[in-house]
Amino acid sequence: MKKEVTLSKKLESELEFHGVNRRDFLKYCAAMAAVLGLSEFEFTTKVAHALEAASKKPAVIWLEGQDCAGCSISFTQILNPPAASIILDKISLRYHETVMASAGHLAEKVYHDTVKEGGYVLIVEGSVPSADDRFCMVGGRPFRAIVEEAAKKAAGIIAVGACATYGGIPAATPSKGIGLDKALPGKAVINLPTCPVHPDHLAGTVLYFLTTGKVPPLDKIGRPVMYFRESVHDNCRRRSHFDAGRFLKDWNDPKQKEWCLFQKGCKGPMASSDCPIRRWNEGINFCIDCGAPCQGCSEPGFYAGMTPLYTAESEISKRIWAMREAGLIPRKES
Repeated sequence: MKKEVTLSKKLESELEFHGVNRRDFLKYCAAMAAVLGLSEFEFTTKVAHALEAASKKPAVIWLEGQDCAGCSISFTQILNPPAASIILDKISLRYHETVMASAGHLAEKVYHDTVKEGGYVLIVEGSVPSADDRFCMVGGRPFRAIVEEAAKKAAGIIAVGACATYGGIPAATPSKGIGLDKALPGKAVINLPTCPVHPDHLAGTVLYFLTTGKVPPLDKIGRPVMYFRESVHDNCRRRSHFDAGRFLKDWNDPKQKEWCLFQKGCKGPMASSDCPIRRWNEGINFCIDCGAPCQGCSEPGFYAGMTPLYTAESEISKRIWAMREAGLIPRKES
């Protein structure tokens, strides 16, 4: 019982090394417990035990295809809260073209040795070209072939960002980029969309693996329900203006400053994500609160299906308006 109540000495020393005190660690656990549907006590002890037991770090291969490396940047910035970085310290990132120290033949040997060994977690960032393999070649090999090769012996596959999940911006280019849902038919893939991937979504998914040994519950398009169960519209602080029909039309009118951004292309009612609650940049802000309409980057229709971005003329926007007029988007109870 004593072991379950207190953090292990090993874990405490790791927390201390990273400058994290027990209080801050418990606060982080409490916040994540709400997401995972666990009690604070249950979650804290499970995390402690999982981190204790992770003596053999699970190997991870991170591949990059047609991408801007934005998801890699988002991942590498997960230093605050430091507790999250401790969790990610428990994985062995064997191969990542952007952040690994090795290069050339040495790096490729690490990749091939890991694939041969099997049992690793495969993370893919960026889409796979479907028009012609020559649109994305890595080390002289088609990216498509590399993804298929790496997926064969992977214990789990995670697609990070809008491009890797459903095609994203490259889907609207001559390469006709596709996500892993189409590039790896028949394979079970955890989809973590948004552009870029939210670092908490990635850390939380890894954490779920560590604490339960299972894949988190997914929705019908492969997204963890714990992050994508509600629409952006459901929790938007401008929601009351949408219900009242107050839509921003003139950026320069101070009276309209806080009004709904639907007429400026906001796709919030059709986008499922916890952005308004979790927010970005360590919980500081997110698109709508800084004056930009939601572009629906958590959805399979992003990017081509959401254009034009800054008007209500897209097919998605027209559908949203029709649903509003038909009363299919209920008013939020005050």
